[in-house]
Parts: sequence; C-alpha cells; structure tokens
Amino acid sequence: MPTAATTAATVITWAIAVGIIVIGARLLWAPQAAADFGIPGTRTDDPTFRAWLSVLAVRDIGYGLFLLIALIGGGTRLQGWMMLAGSAVTLGDTLITKLSGGPAKAYYGIHGSTTAVMAAAGAVLLLS
Repeated sequence: MPTAATTAATVITWAIAVGIIVIGARLLWAPQAAADFGIPGTRTDDPTFRAWLSVLAVRDIGYGLFLLIALIGGGTRLQGWMMLAGSAVTLGDTLITKLSGGPAKAYYGIHGSTTAVMAAAGAVLLLS
C-alpha cells in the first residue's frame, strides 16, 4: 500500500508530465508565449529563435512523454529516477536563465522551484 508521500510524489509526477507537454505544445503553437520564460531580450519574431524554441518544445514534449510512459508502465523506482533526471534538466534551465541575466522570478520561481519539487518527488519515489 503506497504511503501518503508516495501518492503525493506520484500526483506531482503526473502534473509535471502533463504540464511539460502542455508547455512544449504552447511553445510550438504560440511562440510569443516564450517572451517571459526567463531570458531578457527574447525576440520571438526572430526565425532563428523560433527554430531554437521548436527544439526546446520537442524536448519538453518528449520528456513529458517519457514521464507518462514511466507512470503507466513502470514502478516507483523508475519514476523516481526519471524525476531525478528531469531535475537535472531543469537545474540546467535554471543556470542558463540566471547566467543569461534573467529575472530572479524566472530562475528561482519557475525553474529553480521546479527543480526542487522534481528532485524531492524523485527522492520520495526512489525511497518508496
């Protein structure tokens, strides 16, 4: 029987999986939404930047799908490892945003908090 912590970590994993797929899809279909994702001076009308956004969008959708596969077909250990791997990706996003001069609300509030939540949920799932 799963504990309350395991259930909470699993719900968080579902939310992140679906959320990152939605974010990726939004970047593909509404690239102007990326204007405040953390890097100042983002020009979403620039074709080169739009191509880069497409790469980021596909990465996000793919990672969300990997999480969904782990949730549907894997156990809590696999889910935990996937969340820890994902927290490394979001930590990279945090550092890139910070080093690019992004606002603290972006690198702490969006990317940093996502990193912390994913790492915590991953640890709970691994220890379950």
